[in-house]
Amino acid sequence: MDPLSEWIAAWKIPIGRWGREFFDFLTTNFAWIFDGIADGLASVLDGMVDLLLWMPASIVVLLVAAVAYVLQRSWKLSIGVAIGLAFIINQGLWEETVETLVLVVAAATVSMAIGVPVGIWAAHNDRVYQFLRPVLDLMQTLPTFVYLIPVLILFGLGAAPGVIVTVIFASPAPIRLTYLGITSVPKPMIEAGQAFGATRRQLLWKVELPAALPSIMAGLTQCIMLSLSMVVIAALIGADGLGKPVVRALNSVNIPLGLEAGLAIVVLAIILDRMARIGREQDR
Repeated sequence: MDPLSEWIAAWKIPIGRWGREFFDFLTTNFAWIFDGIADGLASVLDGMVDLLLWMPASIVVLLVAAVAYVLQRSWKLSIGVAIGLAFIINQGLWEETVETLVLVVAAATVSMAIGVPVGIWAAHNDRVYQFLRPVLDLMQTLPTFVYLIPVLILFGLGAAPGVIVTVIFASPAPIRLTYLGITSVPKPMIEAGQAFGATRRQLLWKVELPAALPSIMAGLTQCIMLSLSMVVIAALIGADGLGKPVVRALNSVNIPLGLEAGLAIVVLAIILDRMARIGREQDR
């Protein structure tokens, strides 16, 4: 190493030590807050999982197929959903699939609840967007394993930190796509609403959101897919679901178990993707 490089390395900025001290401060002074959040989320998630597992699997399959038909008005999709879930039952992965479904739905719901209002706010306030843009870039480029360390320190092991880390990973998608949808509304539509005396709230609910709905729903689809991609990683911090058999298969080089769990994740991803789409050609 040349002298200049040695001199630079000798004055290392103690980012790691600062980070450790920061998280030590949080866990020392605010552990009760983080424990309360983790316990509350765990109670809700466990309750949802217990409810779905208490019901016969065949009834849950029929309910999901019925919801698919209500959302898309496609009997072909409903049959496909039923066949896909029956395949998962056949592979002996129903309990893990229910746990994954609850985690994904919870994470996507929270991500959309955060992302849509923040995206609307950023679309109407350029300063907010200028502040959010580097933050969103950081959230989307930071390796996902880096999220696990602070979340694990603050919230411990289990399903709750799995949901939290998934929300952090998936939230940028609905924020960006909501922002894109709102800012892409044609100006003549806005001007027409203003000409008829619409207030800002009326413009938002009756003009901007309907026009931006396809982009917002694309954000939902992306959010679901990103949440599913975190299933295996979340299993590393104790989240139940299909990630656990995948991790076991990796550790033991169990090819059959890996294929079964991987295909179950793919089937679940296809089902949720098709159910979340709008504006598609509907099969009658």
